[in-house]
Amino acid sequence: MLSLRLLPRCSRFLPLLVLAALPAFAQLGARSTEEWIKTLDGARRISTLKVPEVVAALQLKPGQVVADIGAGSGLFTLPLAKALVGSGKVYAVDIEQGLVDHIAKKAREQNATNVQGVLGKFTDPNLPARDVDLAFIADVLHHIENRAEYLKSLALYLKPGGRIAVIDFYPELGPHKNDQALQITKAETQAWMAAAGLKPLVEHPLYDDKWFVVYGR
Repeated sequence: MLSLRLLPRCSRFLPLLVLAALPAFAQLGARSTEEWIKTLDGARRISTLKVPEVVAALQLKPGQVVADIGAGSGLFTLPLAKALVGSGKVYAVDIEQGLVDHIAKKAREQNATNVQGVLGKFTDPNLPARDVDLAFIADVLHHIENRAEYLKSLALYLKPGGRIAVIDFYPELGPHKNDQALQITKAETQAWMAAAGLKPLVEHPLYDDKWFVVYGR
């Protein structure tokens, strides 16, 4: 504890002391925009994503609103937008402005007028409206530092009947098996979802190294 006699001399440092005591949030395993695009768009990775199968499993309907959380280079964003048959909307959410701009450029090139880029925050997707039918999080949740808080924030953007779909690696089979900070389990995620008022609705066995679960109220 600071001595009261020291306060006048060190008062100018108090804001720094207060900030140091506050929790800091970040993206785990962060990289530059260019590094992310190179990694995410790798041919080998794309071949394992099963994008058409995933989009089909989500059973989207025309007019719905989808939030692609951690949209990255847009590998799922554009197929999701196409699945809405030209109506509805896809929020392409990322905390890297360079990636949001990259997706916006791809959407213009493909005339995907129902894609809207969103610069998210570390603990909140920062969506412009609470109108989401489906929030989609593929290979991203393990990069979020405070997953429980983020999922609680995300759930507030869902419409009644809205869903959150998560695809992530089994820790022992994924690329981060030697980094505990970048590992999450299906059981942990179910607990975080429960705290956000959601429960598992369906699980899709599309992958050998990942789990794919859809949650809702």
